[in-house]
Amino acid sequence: MSTDRPILPDVVEPPPVPRPKFQHRYGRHVALFLATLVTMAFANAFLFLWSAIGTPVNPFSAFTLDVFLNGLWYALPMLVILGAHEFGHYAYCRLHNVDATLPYFLPAPLPFTGTLGAVIRIREAFPSKRALFDIGIAGPIAGFVALLPFLVLGVMLSSVEPTPPSYIYFGEPLLFKGVARLYFGPIPEGHDIFLHPLGFAAWFGMLATALNLMPFGQLDGGHITYAVFGRYAAYASVATLGAAVLLTLRSGSWVAMTVMMLAMALFLGVRHPRIVDEDTPLDPGRRLFAILALVIFIICFIPVPIEIFFRGT
Repeated sequence: MSTDRPILPDVVEPPPVPRPKFQHRYGRHVALFLATLVTMAFANAFLFLWSAIGTPVNPFSAFTLDVFLNGLWYALPMLVILGAHEFGHYAYCRLHNVDATLPYFLPAPLPFTGTLGAVIRIREAFPSKRALFDIGIAGPIAGFVALLPFLVLGVMLSSVEPTPPSYIYFGEPLLFKGVARLYFGPIPEGHDIFLHPLGFAAWFGMLATALNLMPFGQLDGGHITYAVFGRYAAYASVATLGAAVLLTLRSGSWVAMTVMMLAMALFLGVRHPRIVDEDTPLDPGRRLFAILALVIFIICFIPVPIEIFFRGT
């Protein structure tokens, strides 16, 4: 005996719904921004905090409203510079439809800076060399443009004074030397420029721009180098890492950066991740911008960022 049964069609699973791009948790970004504003405004107070621990002095006595308000001279322009850098990346992520987060500002109780900077997280692969190049270079150029007015105003508000017996010296990039020379002329022997907080924000912005433009791995400079030279960019990464190690022998200021680069080389390798379209070359206009990025790196680079001098009275 047989029974006729209807033949059911195969069940076809619907295709997965793609995850919407550029979805953000705005509360988290705002909270980190405000926390970074506070730690940056109190950056000088943190220097007093760490030096007062273990002494009879109240380590929190420097955390006053006046200190916070004076600290805004540094904190607000620095947030503008960091924000311009990261939103430069983000804007070109939107332009190339590469999913990314809004900037995460990173608060830190660190003297002088009060922050570890800011980052965005790119959630998908770069579709082409041109997209990689545009996203990589947009941040440093935007941050550089943002710091220029603060540099000029900061130098104008600074003063030339005799150097004290003991002091902390902040290295001078070529761009700073040029602006200071135009405004102050030759600095007399035994004197130095004491930076206004606006000028220090620009100084820190120049340092951050130069570090990001180093042609290593997945730093902004590594993205640019890979977009221009392809697989040969790995040689630039190795050379940059070697140079950082040598700079560490000259100045302890380079220890943190060198350790970070060594960790990146260990866990991620020195080769830049391959992208979907590696064959399409960059157009002449983008190659000119690559030269501009090199110029910005040179005039913002600081071989010895910080030195401490102790002299007898």
